[in-house]
Amino acid sequence: MSHPAALLGAALRRDAASPLITFYDDLSGERTELSGTTLANWVAKTANLLQDEFDVGPGSTVAVALPVHWQTAAVLLGVWSCGAAVLDTAAEDDGRLAAVDVVLAAQDRLPALEEQDLPDLMGLSLHPLGMGMAGYAGPARDFALEVRVHGDTFTPWQPVDPAGPGLRAGALELPLGGLVSAATELADRLGIEPGDRVLVDERAATEAGPVAWLLAPLAAGASIVLTRATEPDALLRRASAERVTATLGLTLDGVRELGRPA
Repeated sequence: MSHPAALLGAALRRDAASPLITFYDDLSGERTELSGTTLANWVAKTANLLQDEFDVGPGSTVAVALPVHWQTAAVLLGVWSCGAAVLDTAAEDDGRLAAVDVVLAAQDRLPALEEQDLPDLMGLSLHPLGMGMAGYAGPARDFALEVRVHGDTFTPWQPVDPAGPGLRAGALELPLGGLVSAATELADRLGIEPGDRVLVDERAATEAGPVAWLLAPLAAGASIVLTRATEPDALLRRASAERVTATLGLTLDGVRELGRPA
């Protein structure tokens, strides 16, 4: 695999119709399920938006100031489809965004970002139905409104270079090809198996980073169940309802915990 978006292509070839990412937000009551085909559609639209509107491609850097979410998965894979690097950052930190080409941020983080001299800023409502930002009158462009008009298939203007920058997160820097290698190695080390349905909550996913919660399951041929604000006593019921076979960063009776001896 040359770059992270190729992992999604492999998932489509294995099984395009089955659930690939299922997302729960127990604050809003949201449950969103995306098949491989649906996720790929969002990824293509995102990549086309970034390329057509912001000239994102090899050598570009896109700052992603988003929580763990199914739309975040589409944004990350969309950036990598363009051959660009993701800056995963506490974006409000002074000076961190000086060299980025575009910033994609959750709506609640926009006020702090608007105080900086940013080249381009897009806001995401993260609405369950993909609606735009309600009650917002600032300068940021609305991701949800703009992404829907872009194409369902994506072709980069320039070939993706696996040696090009892929992820910058604190002191960590990985090339695009290195992200795939790291995800494959991590999946093997954790014991993720083909066909696994991996449950991970927002806390564990945030701490582990996108290589662990997104790319490693894709590399192993597994699907992902993301859950946010779920009470501990409800996690086992959630795991049962979603036919979870393994957890990441969670200990649940009767469910295999990845990275722990059996």
